Amino acid sequence: MSNNFKMVAKTLFGFEELLSKELRNLGASNVVEGVRNVSFEGDLGFMYKANLCLRTAIKIIKPIHSFSVRDEHDLYKKIYAMDWTEYLSVSETFAIDTTVNSEEFTHSLYVSQKSKDAIVDKFRDTDGTRPDVDIKDPDLRINIHIHNNDCNISLDSSGNSLHRRGYRTATNIAPINEVLASGLLLMSGWDGQSDFLDPMCGSGTMLTEAAMIACNIPANINRKGFAFEKWSDFDAELFEKIIDSSLKKTREFHHKIIGYDKAPSAVRKALDNIENANLTDYITVERKDFFKTEKETEGPLHMCFNPPYGERLDIDMENFYSAIGDTLKQGYPGTNAWFITSNLPALKFVGLRPSRKIKVFNSHLESRLVKYEMYEGSKKAKYQNNDEK
Repeated sequence: MSNNFKMVAKTLFGFEELLSKELRNLGASNVVEGVRNVSFEGDLGFMYKANLCLRTAIKIIKPIHSFSVRDEHDLYKKIYAMDWTEYLSVSETFAIDTTVNSEEFTHSLYVSQKSKDAIVDKFRDTDGTRPDVDIKDPDLRINIHIHNNDCNISLDSSGNSLHRRGYRTATNIAPINEVLASGLLLMSGWDGQSDFLDPMCGSGTMLTEAAMIACNIPANINRKGFAFEKWSDFDAELFEKIIDSSLKKTREFHHKIIGYDKAPSAVRKALDNIENANLTDYITVERKDFFKTEKETEGPLHMCFNPPYGERLDIDMENFYSAIGDTLKQGYPGTNAWFITSNLPALKFVGLRPSRKIKVFNSHLESRLVKYEMYEGSKKAKYQNNDEK
């Protein structure tokens, strides 16, 4: 008899296909893509593995109940009717996160408050006492999602967002989210089969995620903990087996991962974070201005970076993007160069035609992940050589 149950992995817009592929590769069944989420089935051990290993998931939630709701009184009544002792005791704490997309329910905080009242009242009426609310570090985090009149109640197995990998203690002005960095790398086709360069590495997130992908290191191996570790059915021995099994699947990496930044403070932060991730053997960081560099490695080079953007950093966009194009043209033959930008008009200043443009979001900013293929010799020569083969 199968012990599988349904789960939902939340992700960023545009990452649904990446996440479903990750889930299938891990061994999930009944994988179905939604919008900013992918549902799937697995057992308790798979829930642990999904939290530990998925690179493009923000949270893994476990649906426990769903029903239709007419109004706030109906919501209270139906949440009150649930058997909360299956998940929570009076001595434990809980918190509620709510998302609403409904004409009837318009305030997520009000829905959270009403739901909290229902749970607390149920315990008080049956036990004479009640569990407390702890917003920061609860024993149980409950997720409520209302779409129109459909209400889904889930348990949050992750806790803090899974982009909080645990290695990044130092950041710069505009750090890139770890899940976003990993997703961009996977979209770019990075697989660890060549040298890698992030020429504007900031605090080293892209470098660290690139090394973890190259070595097949579980994304959240450095994380301090997951919400499921506080659940009453937590199986510590099973979780240790999942960790050991995942670590046995790591692989060696035989190329170079290099980061440049012209700011000494950024280089120091990147080195600290890379050390926290135990990846100093794989990554080199140097203080360099990308616009004064050229390719130093033989063979193909995979480049992926997050250039500074005007919303947070004061730069001359026209000169800056023009310099990116000039540097790639003059100094980086044999390179697949990818970068993300939210400044879409500035792309015309690069002076190169991108071979790919993928719509993504960097936080709330609509952005593009663009690819520039820099050939060895001229493009014309490349096609002539292909014709002769």
